[in-house]
Amino acid sequence: MTISWTISGGDVLWPTGFDTAPLNVVNGHIADTAEPAAQALDASGAWVLPGIIDLHGDGFEAIVQPRPGVHFPYDLAYAEADAQMIANGITTGYHALTVSWEPGLRDIAISRALVDSLEQTAPRLTCDTRLNIRWETFAIDHMDQVIDWLARRPGDILSINDHTSANHHLGEDSAKLKRMAARMGLSPVDAKAEIAKTWNRRNEVPSAIDHICARAASLGRPILSHDDATPKDRQTGRTRQVRVAEFPTTAAAARDARDAGEHVVLGGPNALRGESHNGALCATQAIESGLCSILASDYYYPAPLNAVFRLHDIGVLPLEQGWSLVSANPAAAVGLEDRGVLSLGKRADVLVVDKQTRKVRTVFVKGRKVLDRD
Repeated sequence: MTISWTISGGDVLWPTGFDTAPLNVVNGHIADTAEPAAQALDASGAWVLPGIIDLHGDGFEAIVQPRPGVHFPYDLAYAEADAQMIANGITTGYHALTVSWEPGLRDIAISRALVDSLEQTAPRLTCDTRLNIRWETFAIDHMDQVIDWLARRPGDILSINDHTSANHHLGEDSAKLKRMAARMGLSPVDAKAEIAKTWNRRNEVPSAIDHICARAASLGRPILSHDDATPKDRQTGRTRQVRVAEFPTTAAAARDARDAGEHVVLGGPNALRGESHNGALCATQAIESGLCSILASDYYYPAPLNAVFRLHDIGVLPLEQGWSLVSANPAAAVGLEDRGVLSLGKRADVLVVDKQTRKVRTVFVKGRKVLDRD
């Protein structure tokens, strides 16, 4: 049953900025007037903000497999990820599902099982949960599977990933190769051999990328690049209708995207920590330079919420501007026209965040109160 609400006493982030006017929720959407029978919620001492839209969250992989070789039931993992996302203000989340040539955690059979489980579990989840399908460009044999998912799952997005070109250089003693080997369930020697075998198909990759991008675009699905290193990378992606740059590794690549009016996604953990964990583009500096328009949770669900507050605290962006990094901008980037801002007719995905503790007190998803805590 849909309940109408009047949220008053707090600072509401309207498209024009903060104001103390009450926020009215009717039939799951923002309304101009309150219903006579609306329930009241006192938001005194709090900000009232649009729900966070997380375009790339692979933290759920660590919930599925918290230790190498230890898998938990996928429905349980999705439910746990859902609870963590809602607690951190994420009301629309895209799980980053890797479709790879790898065995182990990212084996195609596991990817299929994860999609099947999500389709069964999604009606019971609180967060509007979708998929960012991260297709590895060397997973040529799985293109048709990805296209099938995009065709029958209209809410999902596609990300073009190529980790093989860099990883085939890794030595057997590399820490990264050892992490990959553990994820693959192989020894470092065998993992190195598997990468080498895959690298031998590199001449097939460009036409495969052309094909999958053309099909995704014909279906109207947003396409994101991943780890662009140069302006040429971004320009090549643009010819394939890849319109969002996800985690570019250099300022030059990010600048090419922004100069073309495209959104750039960087990691919330990067912005929260003040640096990239792997020496890539610093999100804080990128935001200061206008080179980043979206923050995603990446591997840590608390990051988007807390990164925006850090940017506010250090004087990079005031809250009323910084919040667009996790709400309005991601909505615009992937065509979610019904959410991302608190304006008339939009979905009532709403957060009430305590000003003093910065703790999420209350969460509404499409007008339904799903979290309420002191």
